[in-house]
Amino acid sequence: MDDYRMIADGLAADIAAGRIRPGEQLPPQRRFARRRGIATSTAARVYQELIRRGLAVGEVGRGTFVRAAPPAAEPALAEPGDARVDLELNFAVLPEQPALLAQGLERLLRPDQLGASLRPMTAAGTPTARRAAASLLARTGWEPDPRHLLFAGSGRQAIAAAIAALVPPGERLGVETLTYPLVKGIATRLGVTLVPLAMDDDGLLPAALAAAPPLRAVYLQPTLHNPLGITLPDARRAELAALLDQKDMYAIEDGIYGFLRPDQPPLAALAPGRAIVVDSLSKRLAPGLTLGFLATPAELTAKIATALRSGTWLASRFALDAATQWMSDGTAAEIERAKRQDAAVRQRITAERLAGFRVRADPAAYHCWWELPEPWRAETFVAAAARRGISVTPAGAFAIGPGHAPNAVRLALSAPPTDALTHALDVLAELARGTPEDAGWD
Repeated sequence: MDDYRMIADGLAADIAAGRIRPGEQLPPQRRFARRRGIATSTAARVYQELIRRGLAVGEVGRGTFVRAAPPAAEPALAEPGDARVDLELNFAVLPEQPALLAQGLERLLRPDQLGASLRPMTAAGTPTARRAAASLLARTGWEPDPRHLLFAGSGRQAIAAAIAALVPPGERLGVETLTYPLVKGIATRLGVTLVPLAMDDDGLLPAALAAAPPLRAVYLQPTLHNPLGITLPDARRAELAALLDQKDMYAIEDGIYGFLRPDQPPLAALAPGRAIVVDSLSKRLAPGLTLGFLATPAELTAKIATALRSGTWLASRFALDAATQWMSDGTAAEIERAKRQDAAVRQRITAERLAGFRVRADPAAYHCWWELPEPWRAETFVAAAARRGISVTPAGAFAIGPGHAPNAVRLALSAPPTDALTHALDVLAELARGTPEDAGWD
């Protein structure tokens, strides 16, 4: 066995026995190397091995710490938790939705209509579905061409199909340094290597994309980025669009939250031949309605359709027919408008309850990014919040690779009723004003 793994085994045993306590900071790598009489590079491998095993976490500018709680059995955000207040998963279901959606299903339940909806479906769906989806997905200054719209079983499957079509196994996909966690799992299953691209307060840096090693494509979230909630400024979008043309590269543009900012056209409006816009009903309507959309450049439509078929990622005919009804009769648009109002209310509550903290949020978003105050660390804060019945997501869930992550958490604001959200934010604010020792992590 490699020496670094033997050293990591010893540290793991110390952690399990309580000799190294949850939340404890490990020595700087150079100091650890001197104490052990090993090379600094070996010490770095030891720490990376502990991070890989889920026993430690690295934080930018602070060091490496023993996790305050064991890692979850499933990837972050994969399944709903059992916390009393869920600020981890971002799915809004408004009280009036079920009645509105039920009305649209009445026609589909007639025997003649139901018979048609039980037939197989192609990636291209039906002409009626494509026209309805093009209208639903349209934003100021942009509307997709119905001829080049495809349908997947979910937004996740749409992302997987786009990656599979553009990035062969073993090749590279560029992603923002903080990104949608499930993209990491999709890339692993497809054998694709993710290359993190630096960001600033405005989003992805064009210079980072320009300086990156050869990439087959780039996945990004230009509007209401998850988890940061930022939206690329127009000048940044124009620069990235020009760079895509210059590098002869395609972008997979995740527009899942775009319906909350209909005033903001997608990157595809500036780079129509270079961007695949991926979207879904899950955020627009409800988590149980997972129809995915892909608005593709003309030259990629057939290739992505093939990826959808080969990956068994096609939408079901019944789901597509139901969605077409809701998109055509105005139900989907009505729910979208209600959710935009709901998100604005929740952001105002958040701004009030977390006043004085470093919180980054767009007034239209359903989530926010909270840079935690000293002496809190993200992993310890998540564990302390869970003890109080509140689930939040640490920055490490969004970071590419097992290394350092910002000392921050994402709060998903959409799931609890507003009174429960208000109370949960008050609890978290009180927690953050204290110390880990006050919270029982001494």
